[in-house]
Amino acid sequence: MYPLFRSLLFSLDPETSHQVTLRLLRVAGNFPLSNFLLAQLYKTEARPVQAFGLKLRNPIGLAAGYDKDGVAVRGLAALGFGHIEVGTVTPKPQAGNPRPRVFRLAEDEAVINRMGFPSQGMSKVAGRMSKVGNRKSVIVGVNLGKNKDTPLEEAVRDYVELMRVFAPLAGYLTINISSPNTVGLRRLQGREMLEGLLGEIQVERYKLQVTCPILVKISPDMDDGELDDAIGVILDKKMDGVIAANTTLSREGVRSNLKGEIGGLSGGPLKGRSEAVLSRVVKLANGRVPIVSVGGIASPDDAKKRLALGASLVQVYTGLVYRGPGLVKEILNGL
Repeated sequence: MYPLFRSLLFSLDPETSHQVTLRLLRVAGNFPLSNFLLAQLYKTEARPVQAFGLKLRNPIGLAAGYDKDGVAVRGLAALGFGHIEVGTVTPKPQAGNPRPRVFRLAEDEAVINRMGFPSQGMSKVAGRMSKVGNRKSVIVGVNLGKNKDTPLEEAVRDYVELMRVFAPLAGYLTINISSPNTVGLRRLQGREMLEGLLGEIQVERYKLQVTCPILVKISPDMDDGELDDAIGVILDKKMDGVIAANTTLSREGVRSNLKGEIGGLSGGPLKGRSEAVLSRVVKLANGRVPIVSVGGIASPDDAKKRLALGASLVQVYTGLVYRGPGLVKEILNGL
């Protein structure tokens, strides 16, 4: 059935089709009967895992970016995810980059986006999170980012403000310093700036007695030296985990004539790069923190490989676009 629905969605531009899907999930999730039917349709046996001190019903999560403002958490939870990452959320509302800003590379089962953190802002998202909260059936995390107009040197102010608001509401928090679509953001991954940022977050965390886990999402485009530095700082500042990795600026292996579009690439062509980054991060972390793997996961075999390489959890996004809402069930049944 999904191939027919997908053909209808793919007749729309990518951002519009995504908004339609999100609205449908929001409506389905907000009515008890439709939510129940959706959950029954995608129901699987629980496969409990533990990570970051949290107990999750299974290792499959939804990556940040799919539900940026937390509007469809109930409907998404019914698809069987073990965790859902809302965001990226910024302190103040912002529109993001001008459209068109999402491009579907169908022959590569990939997407290029240059969204630029469009967000309704922390107040609206926090209001929704207070209603869905840290659900027993699925862990809801929040991905945090700085506003576009916040100078890089003052970025810590945005992250600390977001931490204060969402720490009581979220199952975990993710510090996003790796999106390629906010000018200069990736500079925060450099050793000096990362030490300052995570050091301040660490201080505020203890001051506020924040108990929820704090993860850091990294780029797949760092060289070995940069990656070594970043993981070293993350461990030194006692963050609770790493999400590896965000979208890439590389176009290696891409066939589509849209590959020249500016933005971060996700989906199939990212698979090899994401696996390589995961392997190195697992080695560097040496069991001290759990790793979440994301990028190019679209089948049970993809997920199995990431878990075998040392990931504690995996996340999907672009695979969901091409394979449909049954992907989570398919992966779990194949594990």
